[in-house]
Amino acid sequence: MHREPATPPLRISLARLCRDNRTALGRSKANLAASIGVSATYIDQIEHGRANPTIDVVDRLITALGLEVTFRLPIVVGEHRQRDLVHARCSGYVSRRLLTVGWQTAREVEIAHLRSHGWIDLLAFDPRSQTLLVIEIKTVLDDLGAIERQIGWYEREARAIARQRGWTPTRVITWLLVLATDEVEARLRTNRTVIDQVFPVRATAMTEGLADPGGSWPSGRGVALIDPSSRRRDWLIRCRIDGRRSEAPYRDYRDAAARLRT
Repeated sequence: MHREPATPPLRISLARLCRDNRTALGRSKANLAASIGVSATYIDQIEHGRANPTIDVVDRLITALGLEVTFRLPIVVGEHRQRDLVHARCSGYVSRRLLTVGWQTAREVEIAHLRSHGWIDLLAFDPRSQTLLVIEIKTVLDDLGAIERQIGWYEREARAIARQRGWTPTRVITWLLVLATDEVEARLRTNRTVIDQVFPVRATAMTEGLADPGGSWPSGRGVALIDPSSRRRDWLIRCRIDGRRSEAPYRDYRDAAARLRT
């Protein structure tokens, strides 16, 4: 009886890691494919263990997904906590801004429940008002539904994680902070109805909350844009759907990556 050859274990590991990490980052197959110079169909083949990518393609893939490869016996592919330069710059930038106004911060906070495993980009706690910020940082917006589910999970786990760090929050506020690019602005405009429903609080109200953390915060999740190279005092940037007229500082993720490396 003829049997199909078994899929090599490393190819299975790569398929799972590609699929899981792409989903966790909120990136579509088309977006990931464009960033590494292959087709979306090829990404689909990788995620189903049917492709036989070259070392060069694997190298570009793991870099785009924020993974690192450790060569030992057996070969292990694992998640690198610094997902990419742009995301790391954004995360560090937000953390520094909060630290300067008296917040305590924790980056890349690991959470796990049953088979679910993830990292909250940034937790920030204001001991004066006992306010906890759960902050998700994105450099692109591909799947808003996935982002909403991800944030919902983080919100459910946030209080327990905060208590483990010795923080005692009496209220939890959730923010989605996104790299300020024309590409992101276009996605926000296309999905404005969803954004208005899921993220009703915007940059102006979020800035006011930071200025007076002990005051009354508006209810609902917040969304604003950020530019990690900006030195402006009001660092939370309004979206164009909220009336901002100025252009975004970057065209897209590629533009930001190129300029932030200099």
